Amino acid sequence: MKNHKKLVSQEKELKKRLERLEKKHSEHPLYGSSRQDVEKKIKSHPGVHKSASSIHKKHLVHHKPVNHHSSQKIDNQVYAAALHADDLIKYSKDQHLDRASIEAIKRSSEYIKKLKAEVARVIVGQDSVVDGLIRGLICNGHVLLEGVPGIAKTLTIRALGQATGCSVKRVQFTVDLLPTDITGITSYTPGKGFETIKGPIFANFLIADEINRSPPKTQSALIEAMQEKQVTIGRESYSLPNPFFVMATRNPLENTGVYPLPEAQVDRFLFNVIMVYPTMDEEKKIMEYNATLKKFEDFKLKSVIAPKDIIEMQDLVRKIYLSDRIKSYILSIVQKTRDKHFKYSDCIAYGASPRASIALFIASKSRALMEGRSYVLPEDVKAVSLDVLRHRVILSYQATIKGLNSEDIIKGILDEVRV
Repeated sequence: MKNHKKLVSQEKELKKRLERLEKKHSEHPLYGSSRQDVEKKIKSHPGVHKSASSIHKKHLVHHKPVNHHSSQKIDNQVYAAALHADDLIKYSKDQHLDRASIEAIKRSSEYIKKLKAEVARVIVGQDSVVDGLIRGLICNGHVLLEGVPGIAKTLTIRALGQATGCSVKRVQFTVDLLPTDITGITSYTPGKGFETIKGPIFANFLIADEINRSPPKTQSALIEAMQEKQVTIGRESYSLPNPFFVMATRNPLENTGVYPLPEAQVDRFLFNVIMVYPTMDEEKKIMEYNATLKKFEDFKLKSVIAPKDIIEMQDLVRKIYLSDRIKSYILSIVQKTRDKHFKYSDCIAYGASPRASIALFIASKSRALMEGRSYVLPEDVKAVSLDVLRHRVILSYQATIKGLNSEDIIKGILDEVRV
């Protein structure tokens, strides 16, 4: 009987808080959007009202459920409903996040759905890989893609480039490739004098195929381009096209005739995405398509968005709301990689750098935009954590002895760290 009264009391507290927020901020476009999304999600989950009664007011204030298991279904809805409205108001004013921006975010989400549908005309399955590439693109970052040969890594980025209306160039990295083969050279022509011949890096999308086949000197030719969005040829610096996106592939099978990527370069890739084998049903469709026996032009992909749309999305990503609670969550995840008391601490030689915190910050915002939301949820951080951290957590020999990889350790961190 006491427990029933307590549940009823807690449910009343929840309703009162939502009513106060509704009354005070119902006219604000950002809060209104959040509330609509919350109500829609709550209605789509049977029994969610019953679960909601287990959420105490003080946990709403801190955006944290009492019981992780019993309230898991409504964790995100409650979090969104309990965002501090005053913080939202201040943030939206600082970032100029008005109704037009919110509509632009939803419109961008629809563009991305069309983009994925167009790429799917060529690429069967691999949804998580395509999501990772699009996230990297709208974050204005770069992606390191790993997978066995013949799994359509290069085809995926070509399809993405065609569907976005961007120029795509490919460089096949080999042991004798020189930095100038990528960036360009200053050449002397009799009768004309010195002239600059720009290399293939001057494109919106650069495919660096099997980047680990070239020595570090050649690999490092990309560092200035990836970080500064410019290259130096001779004595002059030249800006690269906007947007500029590097997708490098790495062959994980061979250890002879290849060069390990320097950690300084690996860390500059926003994501390290793993491309896995397709399912049997997917591979059946791949056989029927015979993609390797067709010309790429035969697929007749259309440009569903333009480069200017990508630039607009990159600007919108920065405006997505990310609360202090989520910032603390991100920092806790990164800090756990450096924690000496973590159960896998002996398996980590070096934890993630502050660049990982920045990457989680912007990547979780990009996922929210892809979902059409103007605010970040904990699930956004979890969804991007593997791609952000798998190449930034340096393992020790103990991990090899225990048969653990970086993904096992990152999943262990996500299990331990609570929002």
